[in-house]
Amino acid sequence: MRVRILYHDHCFDGAASAAFFSRFVEEKFYPGAEFAFTGLAHKADQLFEPEYFDGDVNAIVDFKYSTDPRLTWWFDHHQSAFLTPEDAEHFRHDTSGFKMYDPSFRSCTMYICTVARDRFGFNAPDLAELVEWADIIDGAQYKDAQEAVELRAPATRLTLVIEGARGSEIVQKIIWKMRREPLAAIAEDPEIQEVYRPLYERHLRSMDVIHRHSQCHDGVVFFDLVGQDLEGYNKFIPYYLFPQSTYTVSVSTSSFRTKVSVGSNPWAVRPVKFNLASICERYGGGGHPKVGAISFPIGAVEEARKAAHEIAEELRS
Repeated sequence: MRVRILYHDHCFDGAASAAFFSRFVEEKFYPGAEFAFTGLAHKADQLFEPEYFDGDVNAIVDFKYSTDPRLTWWFDHHQSAFLTPEDAEHFRHDTSGFKMYDPSFRSCTMYICTVARDRFGFNAPDLAELVEWADIIDGAQYKDAQEAVELRAPATRLTLVIEGARGSEIVQKIIWKMRREPLAAIAEDPEIQEVYRPLYERHLRSMDVIHRHSQCHDGVVFFDLVGQDLEGYNKFIPYYLFPQSTYTVSVSTSSFRTKVSVGSNPWAVRPVKFNLASICERYGGGGHPKVGAISFPIGAVEEARKAAHEIAEELRS
């Protein structure tokens, strides 16, 4: 039997969700199955290609819902889990018992762990560290900005590799290791260290680039990274550099999209009053109440900048 797992790519919680889910279904439903993983990214055009659902069993974790009849399992916790109202209605009529949604969870990994334990009697004590760190990282539950940015814990170093590595090969190597190995051992793997070292140098450079290109007014940090050769960055850097800030809005580009990122400072002195997912949804994006993003097509820089400036002005109000 072949189990295809589609997961949120370049995301610690996405990788951890894929690792935990595969352990769970292998031990409870599909012993001896062959597992294959496919990373998914938010983009302006079609999210799901028909050939993605090529398993005897197909699952999506930590990503939007699909109405494809070949989808067997689904777990998500994002406010913006459905592309259309019709998708949400399709989910509400599902009777399989294998499609789950609860936006009250900070991480999809913790959600899968909870459902697997409470509904299906599955426990994996050796994965407790993985579940805990997925909740810390995806829920921005770090003690402070220093813990998030200075990368002293193995999980934070793995996050840098997962978010910054090109392609999905190293991410999937980490997923396979997450199924059985402690995070410290994974972080010290020579192949992963080889990827980590240049990414760490880039991480240090990104702090300087963001500092030079940022403006902080009325509690909102705004920066534009277009043309800076910086695909991806640690989203807590702005709060490390500007601890007085409440929100960040940024524009960046990658190989497959132009992106507006909107976030809130987990350690803000002022209260976070806006639902950022709802704001991003107005522009075709989404996310969580405290962090969201909007994907525009490649080259749609001015459109993205216009949206980013409008959102920054709204947050400053």
